[in-house]
Amino acid sequence: MATKVKSLKDGPLETSGAITVENAQGERKEFATDKQAWLCRCGASKNKPYCDGSHRRGGFQADK
Repeated sequence: MATKVKSLKDGPLETSGAITVENAQGERKEFATDKQAWLCRCGASKNKPYCDGSHRRGGFQADK
Protein backbone atom coordinates (compact mmCIF):
# COMPACT_ATOMS: atom_id res chain seq x y z
CA MET A 1 0.00 0.00 0.00
CA ALA A 2 1.34 3.41 -0.94
CA THR A 3 1.51 6.16 1.66
CA LYS A 4 -1.41 8.56 1.35
CA VAL A 5 -1.96 11.96 3.01
CA LYS A 6 -5.40 13.55 2.79
CA SER A 7 -6.25 17.05 3.99
CA LEU A 8 -9.60 16.94 5.80
CA LYS A 9 -11.81 20.04 5.48
CA ASP A 10 -11.02 22.38 8.38
CA GLY A 11 -9.41 19.46 10.20
CA PRO A 12 -6.30 17.33 10.45
CA LEU A 13 -4.19 15.55 7.88
CA GLU A 14 -5.28 11.93 7.57
CA THR A 15 -2.48 9.54 6.74
CA SER A 16 -2.59 5.91 5.70
CA GLY A 17 0.05 3.50 4.55
CA ALA A 18 3.46 2.91 6.06
CA ILE A 19 4.74 6.14 7.61
CA THR A 20 7.09 7.29 10.33
CA VAL A 21 6.06 10.32 12.42
CA GLU A 22 8.69 12.21 14.41
CA ASN A 23 7.71 14.81 17.02
CA ALA A 24 9.67 17.90 18.11
CA GLN A 25 11.55 15.88 20.74
CA GLY A 26 12.78 13.44 18.08
CA GLU A 27 10.52 10.61 19.27
CA ARG A 28 9.44 8.42 16.38
CA LYS A 29 6.37 6.29 15.85
CA GLU A 30 6.03 3.81 13.02
CA PHE A 31 2.62 3.17 11.47
CA ALA A 32 2.04 -0.05 9.57
CA THR A 33 0.37 -0.10 6.16
CA ASP A 34 -3.01 -1.05 7.65
CA LYS A 35 -3.14 1.82 10.19
CA GLN A 36 -4.17 5.48 9.99
CA ALA A 37 -2.91 8.56 11.82
CA TRP A 38 -4.41 12.04 12.06
CA LEU A 39 -1.91 14.89 12.27
CA CYS A 40 -2.72 18.31 13.75
CA ARG A 41 -2.84 21.33 11.42
CA CYS A 42 -4.44 23.88 13.75
CA GLY A 43 -1.63 24.00 16.31
CA ALA A 44 -3.99 23.63 19.30
CA SER A 45 -3.67 19.88 19.92
CA LYS A 46 -2.35 18.89 23.34
CA ASN A 47 -1.08 15.67 21.75
CA LYS A 48 1.06 17.09 18.91
CA PRO A 49 1.84 16.01 16.28
CA TYR A 50 -1.44 14.08 16.52
CA CYS A 51 -4.91 15.58 16.32
CA ASP A 52 -7.00 15.56 19.51
CA GLY A 53 -10.04 17.36 18.06
CA SER A 54 -9.03 20.83 19.31
CA HIS A 55 -9.68 22.28 15.84
CA ARG A 56 -13.42 21.91 16.46
CA ARG A 57 -13.37 23.93 19.70
CA GLY A 58 -11.13 26.62 18.23
CA GLY A 59 -13.05 27.05 14.99
CA PHE A 60 -10.03 26.20 12.81
CA GLN A 61 -10.52 26.90 9.12
CA ALA A 62 -8.00 25.72 6.58
CA ASP A 63 -7.04 27.59 3.45
CA LYS A 64 -8.68 26.28 0.30
